[in-house]
Amino acid sequence: MYEIDEEQLLKELLPTVKRIATDLVQHLPKNVEVEDLIQEGVLALISAVRRYDPRRGVNLKTFLMKRIKGAMYDYLRSIDWMPRNLRKNIKEVEKAIYELESKLGRYPTVEEISLYTNLSDEEVVRAKNEMVRKQFLRLDEYLYDTYDSFSEVEDHSEPLQVAYKEILFEYLTEAIKKLSEREQLVLSLRFEQELSLKEIGLILGVSESRVSQILTGALIKIKRRLLGEEDGQPS
Repeated sequence: MYEIDEEQLLKELLPTVKRIATDLVQHLPKNVEVEDLIQEGVLALISAVRRYDPRRGVNLKTFLMKRIKGAMYDYLRSIDWMPRNLRKNIKEVEKAIYELESKLGRYPTVEEISLYTNLSDEEVVRAKNEMVRKQFLRLDEYLYDTYDSFSEVEDHSEPLQVAYKEILFEYLTEAIKKLSEREQLVLSLRFEQELSLKEIGLILGVSESRVSQILTGALIKIKRRLLGEEDGQPS
């Protein structure tokens, strides 16, 4: 019989829940409280610990992290924190970054993006911050969700849904392989090692803002490749 010391496990993982919440809230609007994310994460952790079944062959930590992050994502979606005009600005800035980076051979400055989109510098900065966070949430959520589909298939799972995710995972893998080694390293440190932008910057010897630029460019390329919008090579 597999038994879990719930109290001890909760004590050990509480700092992790707080770190995840703090990381997620970093670039979100001020109306998103980190305490609310922590609360969602803790509740999900308690529920997940009691639901965990080792007979499924899923790693305990992976199972718990998926439930914690999933609860936080659900909460963010439920409060609809992004205004419509900001969504529009994000699309324009994302397109500008991709097109300007292709033309300039480097990551464009805020001023260059502003001129290209006719948005103010402040609007560009905010759109960039929200864009990175939005892309991070989607990719991170997708990776955990895909892993769960492979490792924790329920009896009622739809075969077509699982097959669809397998195909998407293959496309995602190929899209990542087309990135530069530096971009792949940043993605690995961010999503596999779960390091903060500051920690990644210390490893690479660059500023936190530069890490954010590399991550943004990589996520945009992955998105466009998954959507079949380009076949270019990594910069």
